[in-house]
Amino acid sequence: MNLLLLTSILTVVTNWGISVFLFLKGKGKISTILCGYTALALGIWSLACSIFFNIPESKFNVAILYWKLGYIGTIFIPVFYSHFIINYLNLKKRKLIVFSYFLGILFVFFTWYDNSRFFLGNFRLAFNRYYCSDWIQLKNPLFIFFYISFYWLLLSYSLFLLIKNYRKSRGIVRTQHIYIILASVIGWIGGELQFLPFFRIDNYFLFCFGYFLTLIYPLILAYGMVRYRLMDINIAVTRTGILVIVSAIVLGIPFLLIEWFYRVFSSSLGPVFWTLPLLGIVVFLASGGPFVYIYLDRKAERALLREQRRYQDVLKHAAVGMTRIRDLHKLVNLIVHIVTKTVKISHSAIYLFDLKSEQFVLEVGRNIPENQPASVNKNSTLMIWLKEHPVPFIYEEIQRRAQENPHLVYREIEEQMRALNAAVIIPSLLETKILGFLVLGEKLSKQVYSDSDLEVFFVLASQAALAIENAQFILEAKFIQEQIAHTEKMATIGTMADGLSHQINNRFHALSLITEDTIDTMKNFGISSYDRPLQDVFSRISYALGRIQANVQQGGEVVEGMLKYTRKGGQVTEPLSLERIINGTLDMLRYKVKLDLIDVIHDFSQDIPLIKGNLVQLQEVFFNLMDNAYDSMMERKAAFQEEGYRGKIIIKAEELTTGCLRVTIADNGMGVKKEDQKKLFTPFFTTKISSHKGTGLGLYVIRRIIVDMHEGDVGFESEYKRGTRFLIDLPIVK
Repeated sequence: MNLLLLTSILTVVTNWGISVFLFLKGKGKISTILCGYTALALGIWSLACSIFFNIPESKFNVAILYWKLGYIGTIFIPVFYSHFIINYLNLKKRKLIVFSYFLGILFVFFTWYDNSRFFLGNFRLAFNRYYCSDWIQLKNPLFIFFYISFYWLLLSYSLFLLIKNYRKSRGIVRTQHIYIILASVIGWIGGELQFLPFFRIDNYFLFCFGYFLTLIYPLILAYGMVRYRLMDINIAVTRTGILVIVSAIVLGIPFLLIEWFYRVFSSSLGPVFWTLPLLGIVVFLASGGPFVYIYLDRKAERALLREQRRYQDVLKHAAVGMTRIRDLHKLVNLIVHIVTKTVKISHSAIYLFDLKSEQFVLEVGRNIPENQPASVNKNSTLMIWLKEHPVPFIYEEIQRRAQENPHLVYREIEEQMRALNAAVIIPSLLETKILGFLVLGEKLSKQVYSDSDLEVFFVLASQAALAIENAQFILEAKFIQEQIAHTEKMATIGTMADGLSHQINNRFHALSLITEDTIDTMKNFGISSYDRPLQDVFSRISYALGRIQANVQQGGEVVEGMLKYTRKGGQVTEPLSLERIINGTLDMLRYKVKLDLIDVIHDFSQDIPLIKGNLVQLQEVFFNLMDNAYDSMMERKAAFQEEGYRGKIIIKAEELTTGCLRVTIADNGMGVKKEDQKKLFTPFFTTKISSHKGTGLGLYVIRRIIVDMHEGDVGFESEYKRGTRFLIDLPIVK
């Protein structure tokens, strides 16, 4: 059996099959195309070898012709390979690349046109059978320069760059480097062993072993492509590899049998009939080849994807069942638990969009690093790109795009994904709305996320979006019900206020009578005859009773004010002065807030027109606006601790040509964020820090009172961290 012939044929078929596949599936990636060119050059060398290994000794000129053809591949193998490594590592070595190609073209010229053997030298029979270059006889310097500079310096330097980058890499990229380094070392050793006969080292075993290693090199590289997504090639490489191997067997075995059949059967069967047994074997192999390919393809696919299919089935079942979960916190915890444990990844996290902060907030995480960001701005480059391209993002692919494409977007996305500690980001979409996204760390097995992985994750994220939407809707409905119940409770208290005020006033009246009677009794009781200490005691008692009397009177005034505020005013309108409305509002407001901490400025004249309105309803409007302004100013005071800051409410009024009086209430409080302004009059929306301070109904009720009940208008202007100004238009009495 001609072992060299078999190995060289398998090497040709394998390398050219991989190169064609890389050219077709490389998606325009330069590093992928260069890897394909390297395989193509190796195939050219192996093809020439497979031919001149079978050329008779008498046909020396034909052997030399194929030697020259094979040397074209030999020259460009290190050139393409070094260019591939430099581009793959995204290094700036343009001068080295240009110089390598220049030397390669120069050596090709000497190979093809050097009839004086200045480059290739003389030829001899190696192993008493195969022609090869004989450097020992002439010791031509040009060849040794080529051999050392290309097959030692250039390849060694490329390997050095790989190892150097490997030490700085991490995760899957580090594993990818391992496979390239391993394949490179094996291919480099195989190439070096094939140069041994040039220096009259005729070791047939080492020579054959060198060809075997050059066959192993592309197979390891192909396995790395499949297993660890080298150069963006997917599982199809496996099928291509199987097809290549089966084809090599089907086509290679007949070549090996030619010589054996010729020697054994040509003498007994004649020069023609010896081919009949060979033809039968070829037909048998050609018929059985497709079945062998299908069988091996299924076995390889099962072996490679067994673990993936296991956890993908688990995730599919989880995606179906999660829509039945109503509790949002329980749902997101379940998702990260299932994904982390089932897929066996380092960590995972879920970010959900928060309406109030207008950011994607970290809702839950499992095994997340300490530096995991708590939120992601919705206007970040990553989120904008994710919205425009709602597909899973793989960090390695983004990193490679950032290296190959000078566009700033890819670099920013790569930096933001690295900050999120994300190997993969999967958006959770509901139609075109992104509810959140899932962050996945690296697999503990160091394997890559396959296309089928991403498809399952995307389905899971889509089902999670429905479940999250349902859970959020239930949570919001529960909150609204609580707010409605709270509002109804407050309305009930308002309805009861009339009776309660009467009862409280009766108690205050009784206390007033008792206190007044006790004071009169003490005045009529002569204490001048008593000792000085006892007189002091009676004086303190009289003072305390006087304070009780004053507080009883103030309490009665508070109850009367509450009664006026809560009593239904109906739809009765009357001419009202702005001064009367504001003063009545401030009388009520002083019992809720500390008016001495702010300045209330009346910046309007006394002769402005009267307003046609309902006193109780308008007092409710201004009470809510001033109460909100007070909270906003206190929030700013606490947040910024500004030296010399003091809250200020300025009330202005001006007559409009539309027959309305425009009342402006401006404060220098916290203001309203731009993204919140459009929701300010929405029911149950509040900008107050504590949910206990507001129900979100105040401004909604104000708009109803002004627009629906008084046929006026209300608007506002606000600048965050500077203040807010409400503009209220009310009809003037005609």
